[in-house]
Amino acid sequence: MKAKKTTAFFSLGAGCYGFLEILWRGYTHWSMLCAGGICFCGLGAISAWMKKEGLWLKCLVGCIWITGVEYIFGLVFNLLLKRNVWNYKNQPFNLHGQICALYSFFWFLLCLVAVPLAERLNQQIK
Repeated sequence: MKAKKTTAFFSLGAGCYGFLEILWRGYTHWSMLCAGGICFCGLGAISAWMKKEGLWLKCLVGCIWITGVEYIFGLVFNLLLKRNVWNYKNQPFNLHGQICALYSFFWFLLCLVAVPLAERLNQQIK
């Protein structure tokens, strides 16, 4: 991605994710803004790379991408730095308390909106 497009995608992802997290949990952490920005940049790349694929497949790949970013951020901020930003240990099918099946499903649902938005932005921002 070019600098202008990367900045737009990162800013939109950071802002929207922070806003959604505040609505969902009542607070956020600055690291989640970074994760949201990286996730939306990835969705922009996925939508450009998989241009001819269907929405469901793009959302599945996007869900895997977001879950991977969440896992890495969880390992760094929750386990290594002990910031305790979130904990999924009480959720079924969790991995080290950092990711779980339920939130991966939520990321898939979020991709149903975010991927078409990323596609539109890819077309509009050169």
